[in-house]
Amino acid sequence: MTNELAGRVAIVTGAGRNIGRAIALALADAGAAVAVNGRANRAEVDAVVAEIESRGGRALALMADVSDEPAVQRMAGAVADRLGRIDILVNNAAVRPEKPFESLSLADWRAVHSVILDGAFLTVKAALPHLKASGSGAVINIGGMSAHTGARQRAHVLAAKSGLIGFTKALACDLAGDGITANCVVPGLIDTVRAPGTKPPQHHQSSKTLVGRSGTPQDIAAAVRFLAGPEARYITGQSLHVNGGAYLG
Repeated sequence: MTNELAGRVAIVTGAGRNIGRAIALALADAGAAVAVNGRANRAEVDAVVAEIESRGGRALALMADVSDEPAVQRMAGAVADRLGRIDILVNNAAVRPEKPFESLSLADWRAVHSVILDGAFLTVKAALPHLKASGSGAVINIGGMSAHTGARQRAHVLAAKSGLIGFTKALACDLAGDGITANCVVPGLIDTVRAPGTKPPQHHQSSKTLVGRSGTPQDIAAAVRFLAGPEARYITGQSLHVNGGAYLG
């Protein structure tokens, strides 16, 4: 592929590792300057920035909790000030703990929704003036296959990821007049690096792909790169499932 995103600027939340990292690298490879966001691990974020720069790209490390409105507003302002504009927003930041429903507290529920749903709302609000000025802005939310298939011990996560689908459709309707597209990429069974002692989600054990393998973060990044690019300007309000046939939506 060519540098189809040359001259454009992207924000990728939760970009220090795994899918977020792969998305940041893919957008940079397409020519975009990338703001790499993380919440807690500065070393991971700096490593992604360094990797982009080693490939000849331009990147900016920004630490911010996406559920913190003032922090998100400062992040968007810093991107516009230092990189000049915002054309692409990828809402990847998420937390996905598993817990039986009967043990789920309101605090547990809100902790997940504050990152996945509130975070997406706040980042879009903060970036919106710049996305409008772009003339061809793109919002890409990262969903989850289990929100479509169902899964045990994930009521809070599934509800938030399902809400993200509705939010995407609402954005598509509200922002089309400003030249902004809004879509959702829905990963399936993706091989990612997990924290020591952390097991894969339970639904990974019961789901199978048709292609005979799990996906990679790069599989998801390729879909995001396409939706962010000029050849996807007629696509909005859609959920693109990238799952090797594990779920036929």
